[in-house]
Amino acid sequence: MGTTRGYRRRIVDDQVDLLVANLFAIAIDGPKAVGKTATAEQRAATVHRLDTDPIDLFEADPSRLTEAPEPILIDEWQHWPPSWDVVRRAVDDDPRPGRFILTGSASPRNPQTHSGAGRIVSLRMRPLTLPERGEVIPAVSLADLLSGRTGTINGDSGYGLADYTEQIVGGGFPGMRSLSTAARAIQLDGYIRRIVDRDFPEAGRDVRNPAGLLRWMRAFAAATSTTATFETIRDAAATGHSNPPPRSSTIPYRDTLESIWISDPVPAWHPIGVRIDRLTEGPKHHLADPALAAALLGASVEDLLTGRPVGPAIPRDGHLLGALFESLVALSLRVFAQATDADVHHLRTKNSAHEVDFIVTGRGERTTVAFEVKVSPTVNPDDVRHLHWLKARMGDQLTDMVLVNTGRHAYRRPDGVAVIPLALLGP
Repeated sequence: MGTTRGYRRRIVDDQVDLLVANLFAIAIDGPKAVGKTATAEQRAATVHRLDTDPIDLFEADPSRLTEAPEPILIDEWQHWPPSWDVVRRAVDDDPRPGRFILTGSASPRNPQTHSGAGRIVSLRMRPLTLPERGEVIPAVSLADLLSGRTGTINGDSGYGLADYTEQIVGGGFPGMRSLSTAARAIQLDGYIRRIVDRDFPEAGRDVRNPAGLLRWMRAFAAATSTTATFETIRDAAATGHSNPPPRSSTIPYRDTLESIWISDPVPAWHPIGVRIDRLTEGPKHHLADPALAAALLGASVEDLLTGRPVGPAIPRDGHLLGALFESLVALSLRVFAQATDADVHHLRTKNSAHEVDFIVTGRGERTTVAFEVKVSPTVNPDDVRHLHWLKARMGDQLTDMVLVNTGRHAYRRPDGVAVIPLALLGP
């Protein structure tokens, strides 16, 4: 990763460069503090910060927003939703590439805002992956796995379980990376409090019971890497309290977390051209960064490594550390997959007899790689049985099978499964 004026390039930067060079306007979406503004500023000649600039200037004269040296960055555009339509109309009048970059950390409250289809292309930005944090050097490429070019798998890593746990708790928000452990914990707690006190109201959702919302968010964090129903999450939030969040609130809670890019669910997979009966429809729950889940649950590195119970009780396979490690893998795979125009899903049968943690498919599902995730550094036959079950149904349509773990070495097993420590996996 190179640097420009102190900026460390990220995996998404190649996509941003491509889109700015070829399209009229792009919108970079993602949660607050994920680095959208810093990335956009690398290309911008003019910056309008709609969370701090006086909006009445643009209301009085919208041309102030668009008549300036280009590219023009409109930061936190959702603070004045008409800005989207102002840009759309400017592109209609002058469709030159590279004119506008919009960044946003919430979907607009006004449903009448024009979609911008064909004019403004959205790009998702997520927190930093391990390679982007400067922690590891990948040896195996997801793009190569999707292409089927990785017959031989090799590489060695110095990362162990404690290192991964530190990264889970520390998180991938760029501005927090240089902080001490104690300062970062305070920042994450403040981040969560801001979600409740400011981000929900700014997204148009009145919070009449902040304590109830926070309890529900903790239960939602405890459901990380599960397909727990929202009724199960609500029941967990109600444990020990006489005033649980009402059913009428919990779906809006979920929708708002998605609209401010804090919830990042992995959807269920429904294969094209392959018959697999009784697949579930529900998504797997993930937050934008597993550090948010750890912070909501008050889970320290020691808590996770020792398996000490924290937070509401949600049915899951294994300990919380395994769920949060899987969530770190989810973050990594989604960033890597986006770079190669691939999609990430999960597979689970309705009787829970079979589950594959992640299914990554190339465009049009022409290539498919299945991933199982194990927090253990070792591999046993039971760890790969779901991969082989899927291979038996898909045959050559399944491009590769991968087990991601916390071991020290990458290799391919005699049964064809590639074993890849997360620290050795890259885009």
